[in-house]
Amino acid sequence: MNGLKLPAEFREQIEGILDGSIQPAPPRHAATVVVLRDHPEHGLQAFMLRRVSSMAFAPGAYVFPGGSVDPRDGDNTIAWSGPSPAEWGQAFNADETLARELVCAAVRETFEETLVLLAGPTEGSVVDDTRGDDWEADRQALLDRSLSFREFLDRRGLVLRSDLLRPWAHWITPAIEPKRYDTRFFVAPMPAGQRARDVSTEADRVAWVRPGEAVKRARSGEWFMLPPTLATLSELAAYDTVADVLAATRQIVVYEPKAEIIDGEAYLVLPPDAGVHYPEG
Repeated sequence: MNGLKLPAEFREQIEGILDGSIQPAPPRHAATVVVLRDHPEHGLQAFMLRRVSSMAFAPGAYVFPGGSVDPRDGDNTIAWSGPSPAEWGQAFNADETLARELVCAAVRETFEETLVLLAGPTEGSVVDDTRGDDWEADRQALLDRSLSFREFLDRRGLVLRSDLLRPWAHWITPAIEPKRYDTRFFVAPMPAGQRARDVSTEADRVAWVRPGEAVKRARSGEWFMLPPTLATLSELAAYDTVADVLAATRQIVVYEPKAEIIDGEAYLVLPPDAGVHYPEG
């Protein structure tokens, strides 16, 4: 059994979900992006944020940029370059509308949280700098939803570059959590000329880190991570360069950890092939 022991107070909730007396919260569709770069000294690195301790979901956890889908992300007039929503739907087992929403949410949320923008003035180019007051004004407008992602791209004459993204994983938050997400994971290269910055009010620290080093920090207890983050980093640690990651062939499997009562104790049980393993006890 590959599981993580939970505090005793979870037992009643788990029993309620198992017997049907408690209904789990419905998961919201979300997207997250592992932004990667090749460092001349340290090799392959991923960009991570630490969520502030006041967050309702995963406070203090190290995560990748991302967030929930905005219904307007499904606008079929969004300027688009690269694999079509239908192709993304095949990768993530989603219909075309949801696939478009997920890709747009991935690009939009990454910009909102880091100023990294996977879009360009042409189908073969990418914005080289997103610093400045005008970019910050647009970012704030996206955050408060006064500006849709399509309006943002149109105003700047930009095309979303879906070809810069690759599908990586699919995780669903366990039923015991009050806030749940049905999250598709993407990987993407850091665009040349841009800088990832700490601009999110949801984070109090950011770091470029080698995936293997992040895994060590998580397993030693230095960094707190949720299972999907740890699993993704463990997988990425097997690659040497961004190009290697982007060239990887992925078969997307849906993982949803299950809360169970085992020998009278509450456990969060992960699928055996999920890439995350906890010590016994």
